[in-house]
Amino acid sequence: MESDSTVRRLKPFGTQHYAAQDTDGVPDRCGNNGYRGDPERKPEVRLYLLREAVAASLVSVFILVLWGLVHLSLQQLVIGKPSGEFNALRAREHLEQITSVGPRPVGSQENEVLTVGYLLEQINNIKAETAEGPHQLTVDVQRPSGTFSIDFLGGFTSFYDRVTNIAVKLEPKGGTQHLMLANCHFDTVANSPGASDDAVSCAVMLEVLHSLANHSSPLTHGVIFLFNGAEENILQASHGFITQHPWAKQVRAFINLEAAGVGGKEVVFQTGPENPWLVQAYVHAAKHPFASVVGQEVFQSGIIPSDTDFRIYRDFGNIPGIDLAFIENGFIYHTKYDTANRILTDSIQRAGDNILAVLKHLVTSEKLANTSEYRHGNMVFFDLLGVVVVAYPARVGSILNYMVATAAFLYLAKKASLPGNRGGRYVRQLAYATGVAVLSWFVTLLSVLIVALVITLLGRSMFWYTHFYTSICLYGAAATGKMVLVHTLAKNLYYGVSEGVRLVELGDLYFDVSLLLWCCSLVWLTHHGLCSAYVPMLMVAFPLTTKLLLAKEFKHKGASVKYSVLYLLGLALPYIHFMFLIWVVFEIFTPIMGRSGTEIPPEVVLATLVTLATIFLSSFFLHFIYLVRSTKWILAGLGSVFLVMLLLVSCGVFFPYSGSMDSPRPKRVFIQHTTRTFHNLKGQVESQDSGLWINSFDFTGIQHITPHIPEVNDSVRTRCREDRPFCGYPWFLPVKFLSKKNWYLPAPEVSPSSPVEFRLVSREETSWGTVKMVFNVKGPSHMSLYLMPHRGSSLSTWSFGDGTPQFDLSGEYFIFYSHGLNAPTWTFWFEIQVLFHQHPLGPEGMISVAISSHYFFGEDQRTAQLEEILHRFPPWSFPSSWVSTYHMYRY
Repeated sequence: MESDSTVRRLKPFGTQHYAAQDTDGVPDRCGNNGYRGDPERKPEVRLYLLREAVAASLVSVFILVLWGLVHLSLQQLVIGKPSGEFNALRAREHLEQITSVGPRPVGSQENEVLTVGYLLEQINNIKAETAEGPHQLTVDVQRPSGTFSIDFLGGFTSFYDRVTNIAVKLEPKGGTQHLMLANCHFDTVANSPGASDDAVSCAVMLEVLHSLANHSSPLTHGVIFLFNGAEENILQASHGFITQHPWAKQVRAFINLEAAGVGGKEVVFQTGPENPWLVQAYVHAAKHPFASVVGQEVFQSGIIPSDTDFRIYRDFGNIPGIDLAFIENGFIYHTKYDTANRILTDSIQRAGDNILAVLKHLVTSEKLANTSEYRHGNMVFFDLLGVVVVAYPARVGSILNYMVATAAFLYLAKKASLPGNRGGRYVRQLAYATGVAVLSWFVTLLSVLIVALVITLLGRSMFWYTHFYTSICLYGAAATGKMVLVHTLAKNLYYGVSEGVRLVELGDLYFDVSLLLWCCSLVWLTHHGLCSAYVPMLMVAFPLTTKLLLAKEFKHKGASVKYSVLYLLGLALPYIHFMFLIWVVFEIFTPIMGRSGTEIPPEVVLATLVTLATIFLSSFFLHFIYLVRSTKWILAGLGSVFLVMLLLVSCGVFFPYSGSMDSPRPKRVFIQHTTRTFHNLKGQVESQDSGLWINSFDFTGIQHITPHIPEVNDSVRTRCREDRPFCGYPWFLPVKFLSKKNWYLPAPEVSPSSPVEFRLVSREETSWGTVKMVFNVKGPSHMSLYLMPHRGSSLSTWSFGDGTPQFDLSGEYFIFYSHGLNAPTWTFWFEIQVLFHQHPLGPEGMISVAISSHYFFGEDQRTAQLEEILHRFPPWSFPSSWVSTYHMYRY
């Protein structure tokens, strides 16, 4: 490489430009600036430019090696040998027993009787086994009823009646004042055995209870193990416990065990609010740490359409906690594939080791006795390859961040003050180069989004759902190629290599650009109080330190192979952590695209994520484009990969879904066999129909289903009736804004054995000018109530939540109702304010009230028509089905 090196005298960047001439007076195309080895002309410094192949190989190997280390760390579930205190095999037996009864929706025998019976049996066995020990164990089965409003999914209200909680209090004999809470839930969504969500957590908790109860030394504080039976009904049972159970007043902190995927590592993705001592407890005690404050801030931003019991304990109990969840393989979360055999024993072992160790630490901690004294600020926390967790207070992080930012700005200021850069020349060059870099981002993102739009218009959305790395080959190649092309054009046209611009100095300038941009990000995130600012802090501190250490090498030899290798090694730690964060993003968001509704174009989301990942990863490799002699082969290779992938995707080679039992990637479809009845103002039936109502929960709609079931096509596409509550369809959750494309295939009327009984009990005008209406409802365990006030009227108050009506994104009101066994008739009321002087009432009256019923289990869940169409769905789909009814009344 040295024999072909570029050799030149150092001159200030941007001074006199000249074309390097060979001995014949022709510009030297090899970049040697005229040096032919004449000793009399030998410059003071020899500066190298990288060969194109060497530069591409170094960066590619660096990225692949770090990516491999990230995956290796993710596969290493248990670090070291288990302590033996937690028995994963016994926990697996619990898991298999709980899931053996099948799906466990609230109100079903499987949930309320069989699972409750099994849990109580195991708990009583532990109680009998440890009766002679230093602890006492108290069991209480709670059946709470209550109501609350929440802003999740656009805002709705929840009402529950006699749902089930099994609360187990473990404490020293003689009692204790302060309690720690550990929470799991044993109920499931319909049609899923729920091994990961959340039976495995309850199995882990049973074994942790067994281990702690058998502990020879008495605990300082007590622990409540809450097995809650109504989490999938939007967090109802946890609300019933924390607002109504007498033990709840003694709870000082909690640990919540959840899942957004199946198996793998459980990650700490939420803590607090504030109370940094909880994070410190996890860092100190966890045997196999796995945590990220970035996940916490992303989750709490609301960008992920999910929530956990953490919200209830935080908002309604005002207690701090730790939220853990399995996040891998979210493709089969809430499907029939979420079975016990897919959860590795090592996953159970690591979760048990961690929970047991953290609980043991907390129940002996003096801080649990008075948590309010230690509630000061947040914590920055993140793990390095699952080996160690770094954690420090956010206020310390702010100081550290500003110190790193100051060091970076001083570095840039010093360069600006050099003799050759006075007069603002360096600042101008830095500003122009920053403009080129930012322009390259926008051009790259726009170009990749155009490709995503083309893929969408071709009907090939979600081609990457089963073949993830095809998205890297298509969008990643497009993004990388566009970035390289823009900077190559800048190098050749804007800076003008033919005019003798010093490429080594230009490469150094673009390192400064990357440093400046990361530094601005660091200052902005820190100023807004985000703990995630530690990421740009790492991306400034390590490259800056590396650059300073290699300054002499770079000054005297330029972009030599030795310099490049040492430079990459200096970037290893921040980059490997950054790649882990990228893995988390794709591990969460790729499966979410399969259940995010028909309105969010997945190509735009994934193309944007891939492009952003490319931009961030390329930041400190950007200057290599200016340190190589040419980029034509790099561009040719990336262009070839892009064109081949575009051709393959356009031809439909990559099918989005898979029914493989080893690695299923099912398409999610909801099918309800429903009968709809609409009443007019006189109470008479205005219209009635029955059909199979089909919701696709991803962007591809039913384009892949129609070839298998021809009658399900766009000729039976539904339209939203704006004059009917929730478009006149039986939405189970208020997500109509996510799935506007639905299909309605005519079918015979349904006749459930326990039909809904809906009755207006009373209607009266109050002295304060409102109309109060009281209703009774008797029906199945799951019902949804929709209220739509019409022009000239509004809801003023009601019997739900805090009495203040909370509407959703469409301005309507959604009340989610569920009950356990032997629930009484549901009674509710609301008051309507009629404003005749502003808007006269129309023909639809004051308000439309609709009630939908959902039969998620038992004989009423199935009909002959449902069974017939379910058998026709392809094996790569997951149709979740049930029977429902919809009744609308106008008043």
